[in-house]
Amino acid sequence: MRSGFDFEQAAEMDQIQTQTEETIMTEQKEAYVQKLKAKMDEWNAQIDQLEAKADQAEAESKIEYEKQLEDLRAKRKDAEDKMAELQQAGEGAWEDLKAGIESAWDSLGSSIKSAASRFK
Repeated sequence: MRSGFDFEQAAEMDQIQTQTEETIMTEQKEAYVQKLKAKMDEWNAQIDQLEAKADQAEAESKIEYEKQLEDLRAKRKDAEDKMAELQQAGEGAWEDLKAGIESAWDSLGSSIKSAASRFK
């Protein structure tokens, strides 16, 4: 009869818990990336609409619109780069990258709203 602590069973339980935590992190990361992709698709459609309006604008307005569109494209590229970095990050590191991507996302979202209000 064995008495005391079962080290093999404890090791198995630790391994199961670690695998469960990794699975949860992976699922959270994937859900977060899908949310980002959906928002990026929405913003891409808005940028396309702004580009169409810029194409129809008078010459003087068109120059200003193009400047705003260049700024939007640069911010979109930054957000896309951060999303790619997040997708490549390890399971533990992606949480650390969230602040940077959220900052890029906020910047792009604010810029799109601002440009949309000026393009009216």
